[in-house]
Parts: sequence; C-alpha cells; structure tokens
Amino acid sequence: MFDLLSKFRAGRPALVKPLALATIVALLVAGAFPARAQFAPKIPLAKLQAMFATMRAQGRVNVDGPLRWGYFFVDSDRAKLDALARDLQAKGYRLVGIAKDDRRALFRLHVDRVELMTAESLYARDIELETLVRKYHVLSYDGMDVRPAPAAASAAQP
Repeated sequence: MFDLLSKFRAGRPALVKPLALATIVALLVAGAFPARAQFAPKIPLAKLQAMFATMRAQGRVNVDGPLRWGYFFVDSDRAKLDALARDLQAKGYRLVGIAKDDRRALFRLHVDRVELMTAESLYARDIELETLVRKYHVLSYDGMDVRPAPAAASAAQP
C-alpha cells in the first residue's frame, strides 16, 4: 500500500496533502455525528423493572393496565419547550402546561399520555424523549411520573 501511495505522490504531490486532510476531516465528522444516534436513558432498564415490580407488589396502581404517564422537560428558553410541546402533541401527548420555576430560572414543560407501559417500553420511551431533547436543544428531560388513569380511559382499554 505504501508503494502505491508513494507512486501516487510522485505524480501529484500538491494534491496529496489536501486530499488526505479532507478525508481525515470527513471521517472524523462522520464518526462524531452519527445519523441515528441513540441515547441511553438516565434510568437503567434494571431499575425500571424493579420499579414496576415494586408498584405491582404495592398494588396501589394496576401496572398491567393503562396509567397516566407524565413526562417533564426543563429549559431557560420557553420557545424551545413550546416547539417540543407541539411535536409531542402531534405524537398524541396531552399538554399539561409550561410553568416558570423562579427558583431555578427555568421553564418546566409537563406532558402526559394514558397508555399501557412495561419496563421495556418505558425504557424505549426514555430513549425517544432524550433524542427529542437533543433535536430541540432543550436543557434536560427531567423525568417522569405515573398516576392512575382516569376511569373513562381505563374502561376504554380492553
């Protein structure tokens, strides 16, 4: 390979360095910005599985049925949260609100959706939400909560 490279250099010495530099830069950029990057959730799957087992054992909510899952995001720029909220609403989430947290000088977006989740689907959801946070340059996906679903929503599920 080095013999071929030296023959190439002998014929086109002024072209070799810019081409080599351009190739290196292209490879670095391609590796630094993968097209479909996935982000690991803040809560590992094992912890989510333990959380579901605890909720199931406590019996306060039926984790094997639909529940109201709430998701929270924070940023100092309300416009970023407004854009994220529109995207999430288009995906079927309900906008609960965007509130100013004066103690932290941040806005907090709260959306929710009634659905049946498992530890595995919640883990996948966290990856999806972390990806959206990066898409909209939002400071943080701040976590989730879970509550019993309204009676009408629970009755509508098979």
